[in-house]
Amino acid sequence: MSAPAAVVIPFSEVEQLREAREIIRQESQAVADLSRRLDAGFCAAVNVIEGCTGSVVVTGMGKAGIIGQKLAATFSSTGTRSFFLHPAEAVHGDLGCVRADDVVLALSNSGETEEIRRLLPLLRRVGAALVAITAKDTSTLGREADVTLTLGPIREAGQFELAPTSSTTAMLALGDALALVVSRAKGFTRQQFAAFHPAGSLGRRMQCVQEIMRQGEQLRIAGETATIREVFLSIRKPGRRTGAVMVVDDAGKLSGLFTDSDLARLLENRREDQVDRPIAEVMTPRPITIDPAAPLADAIEILSRHRISELPVIDAAGQPVGLIDITDVIGLMPEET
Repeated sequence: MSAPAAVVIPFSEVEQLREAREIIRQESQAVADLSRRLDAGFCAAVNVIEGCTGSVVVTGMGKAGIIGQKLAATFSSTGTRSFFLHPAEAVHGDLGCVRADDVVLALSNSGETEEIRRLLPLLRRVGAALVAITAKDTSTLGREADVTLTLGPIREAGQFELAPTSSTTAMLALGDALALVVSRAKGFTRQQFAAFHPAGSLGRRMQCVQEIMRQGEQLRIAGETATIREVFLSIRKPGRRTGAVMVVDDAGKLSGLFTDSDLARLLENRREDQVDRPIAEVMTPRPITIDPAAPLADAIEILSRHRISELPVIDAAGQPVGLIDITDVIGLMPEET
């Protein structure tokens, strides 16, 4: 076997890669340093926001404002009502959206941003609590805030070390930490998260099994004494074809599972005579099952871990009420599966 051809990278591209890696290293280092500097002030900010009966109003100018918009979305999606307020628009009427029971989260690396400074006495007049994320607690914003989270000295990445890079990355990481710790403190659940994310693959993954399982006329259910031939000739279902027969005992409880693959193996092994025998003789007894109220993510994990294609859904009495087929969730399965 011939050796693979060597890939030659031009020197200019090598330099670009080196510079890019250094930028990423600097930004990650800024976040790592910030994590070590966190102190009791962070807990104080968590307590203020957790106790907020109104909204978390996030504000910031320029790049900090863009980070603020993302943080407002993070708070909202994790159980804390939040919105972004542009500081320049605030002094032209939008300040009316801030109430005394709100918490304002103000972002400014320097703590001296003109639009933010102009807003501070107005917020005091409204009576809203103020949490600041800024580089130094001695800045104007740092001094005026009820709770100040300091980023500390941060060296910006890039050739001139001027554009907000490492500082905004650290600001975003700190804001995310704040939102998620508050979310946990509030007891925010997976079910609540699913309610806020109904669309896309994430929304489907967060659904419960009952919302997506095949049920009713789409199911194939047979008694233990029925023959395989009788089952496959008599149970023809409309819509999505289910590749499994759920076998029940006299009490209607699930006792086994028989799939198209089981039928194929019988024919491959020249056991055609078995098709006129009770299905209970060749079914898989005590199959893996799931509860209808379980998160769909749990069903996907079971299908993936056990490498099975059908997962019966049973109720508290052990009776089959649905079926999850791998073809219904294949787009949500882990890539390695």
